[in-house]
Amino acid sequence: MAFTRATGKHRRTGRVHRTTARAAGVAALATTGVVGTLAAPALAAEAEVEQSGITPVVTIGDAIADEIDAQAVAQQQAAVDAAAREAAREAARERAAEEAREAKERAAREAERERLNTFVAPITASYVSTAYQAGSSLWSSGSHTGIDFHASSGTSVHSVGVGTVVEAGWGGAYGNQVVIRMHDGTYTQYGHLSSIGVSVGQSVEPGQQIGVSGATGNVTGPHLHFEARTSPEYGSDMDPVAYLRSHGVNI
Repeated sequence: MAFTRATGKHRRTGRVHRTTARAAGVAALATTGVVGTLAAPALAAEAEVEQSGITPVVTIGDAIADEIDAQAVAQQQAAVDAAAREAAREAARERAAEEAREAKERAAREAERERLNTFVAPITASYVSTAYQAGSSLWSSGSHTGIDFHASSGTSVHSVGVGTVVEAGWGGAYGNQVVIRMHDGTYTQYGHLSSIGVSVGQSVEPGQQIGVSGATGNVTGPHLHFEARTSPEYGSDMDPVAYLRSHGVNI
């Protein structure tokens, strides 16, 4: 009986081929996950980390996104709070400025009221030498239409209050005179001046010098003739002492 050698595809598989096939098989099983049940524990654990490797990355990404969102919200809220605080500070500054402005306006109004209501005697440290409505042939009306203040020539004569000069010049029997319209609509007159220091239309303040006393016009000696009137004209006189006292001047 004759024997023949096996040839072709019926030959026994070599060692190298089998090893290669086994490696290929393991690789194939690894791609399908089957190797996880067959491999050693260390290999299985390593394969599990590889399989779940994407999950931690995704989880960390969500956490970071949440943190960024939280930071953004916190920053937005901080900006809102800062804007609210700044608005409150600005409102406080505006209120303080408004209060200061109102206080300044009140002080100005009070100062103006005080200025308008301030009255002084027409001559400092003098006295009334001839009373109102005193009778004498020296006056054309038969009675004194004002009061006379004792004063030597050259004594400073002052406006008794705030007003505007409406007459400044010669006044006949009154000599050199000044007539002032006061802020309340009344008039004051200053006669027999030796010189005049103001002009028509000029505003005057309480105590401001408007001239100096003298003996011009119909007089027997130097003095100041002072009248309080309801108009700038002669004959509209009222009691000068009562007028001055009603404005706080003690004479």
